[in-house]
Amino acid sequence: MTTDSLPVRTADARTRIASDGTPSGRRPRLSLRQRAGRQHHAGPVAYVLLGLAALFSLFPLYFTMVAASSDNTRVTQTPPPFLPGPHLLENLGKAWQDAALGKAMVNSLIVAGVIALSTVLFATLAGFAFAKLRFRGRNILLMLVIGTMMIPPQLGVVPLFMMMAELGWGQKLPAVIFPTLVSAVGVFFMRQYLSEALPDELVEAGRVDGAHSLRIFWSIVLPVARPAMAVLFMITFVHAWNDFFWPFIALDMSNPTVPVALTQLSAGYVRDQSLIMAGALLGTLPLLAMFVVFGRQIVGGIMQGAVKG
Repeated sequence: MTTDSLPVRTADARTRIASDGTPSGRRPRLSLRQRAGRQHHAGPVAYVLLGLAALFSLFPLYFTMVAASSDNTRVTQTPPPFLPGPHLLENLGKAWQDAALGKAMVNSLIVAGVIALSTVLFATLAGFAFAKLRFRGRNILLMLVIGTMMIPPQLGVVPLFMMMAELGWGQKLPAVIFPTLVSAVGVFFMRQYLSEALPDELVEAGRVDGAHSLRIFWSIVLPVARPAMAVLFMITFVHAWNDFFWPFIALDMSNPTVPVALTQLSAGYVRDQSLIMAGALLGTLPLLAMFVVFGRQIVGGIMQGAVKG
């Protein structure tokens, strides 16, 4: 047998060239976009950590339900109960009646809905202007908007209360709605999102086609900004629903929001902790329902906006 008939074990023989031009013995190098689109499977440690985080996050809500289903004596004992009791429906009905939560929830729905919608609209308009429009004094105005985030809201309570009284809005819902129709946080959030997600070429293409700024905003900006608008709407709605400081000053017990109405449950000489927890549980249920209904769309919109690029 001659040496010519022996198999040649060289590097060229081990790495055969495939039809696509890549060596068969090596994995082809993926681009950044291809690697970003691949699905990564979590290991058991990640599932354990996520499960623990979910338990810690849900424990306050679970304990609220446990306290709301018990009586005051059982809630205040040491150690506290960790299993639900038999008084849940009874405490929920009493809290609903004593705090007049029906009217309070309607008021909170009106206040939070109007504030969230107006904040999303005005913040998106202002964010588009600061991100993509060129005008004199843009950076100075943006710094002024950001600077208002550093001012404590408590400093403006007295002049704001006097202004609402002059307008005749004392103890009325417009006194809570109009001072918070837009927020500096929302403007800054939308400005940062549109700066990255909205290409300048799309705006310039709209200009070339003869579209004015409002037309560009309606046809180009809104579809791009939809994921961020959904997130901003949910955050603003939750914040407005849970706001207590200014509604407690601007409204009275005859026309309250949910946080203001819940103060009636702790107005007695002896506080019934189970009744307070029942009212808190009722005030939290609309927020949980909203997240269950719209959570998938919001998270899907965030992921869609993150993948675009």
